Amino acid sequence: MIEALLEVHALSAGYGEVPVLCDVGMTIARGEIVALVGSNGAGKTTLLRALSGLIASGGTIRFEGRALRAMSPERIFDRGLIHVPEGRHLFDRMTVHENLLMGAHRRRDRDGVEADLESTYGMFPRLAERRAQRAGSLSGGEQQMCAIARGLMAAPRLLMIDEMSLGLAPVVVDHLLDVLLEVRCSGVTVLLVEQDVHAAFQVADRGYVLENGAIVREGRAASLAADPEIQRIYLGL
Repeated sequence: MIEALLEVHALSAGYGEVPVLCDVGMTIARGEIVALVGSNGAGKTTLLRALSGLIASGGTIRFEGRALRAMSPERIFDRGLIHVPEGRHLFDRMTVHENLLMGAHRRRDRDGVEADLESTYGMFPRLAERRAQRAGSLSGGEQQMCAIARGLMAAPRLLMIDEMSLGLAPVVVDHLLDVLLEVRCSGVTVLLVEQDVHAAFQVADRGYVLENGAIVREGRAASLAADPEIQRIYLGL
């Protein structure tokens, strides 16, 4: 039996009096890449914010068997649920290397941090070349690499990436997808939130389709990619 890392049941969330998510349920098994896809405004970012404890929510969120809803964002972060937000949110005036160290700022395992720096630069050779460069001067693709690398430096058990491909050239997206496969092989589970359905289903094991704040489809990524309705709506086929 596959071990569940994250279990979400009857999740609701929103902003003030405006509801966004209603009765959302999903399960992510340890070692999977799971894609959450949907159109702009479907509630994908709201779901990640709820999982990260950044906004209040109803329902049940369990991570490694423990309820998260009573935990602060800092405690959720410390448990290894790491959120790479849309828009990257780097420290522009800091160097690439300093940004990566900020990802590890709550860690106390100095030897582990040094080892992870080495392996992360191995995944992103371009960042290694630019480690002394200010993050704000990087290209868009390099900034996304830096944001993912900073997330990896937090020693995630589950890495949640919001709109990874947004605004990037296809060749950069392909490289980042390859990196996600490498990340999964290193033992990190991934939740990839994407508008680019084709890119997401290229690497995902399973997927969920979110529309108007509710899950409307779920299944193996290959089956979802072959679904005529999904092809019509999201792939223009």
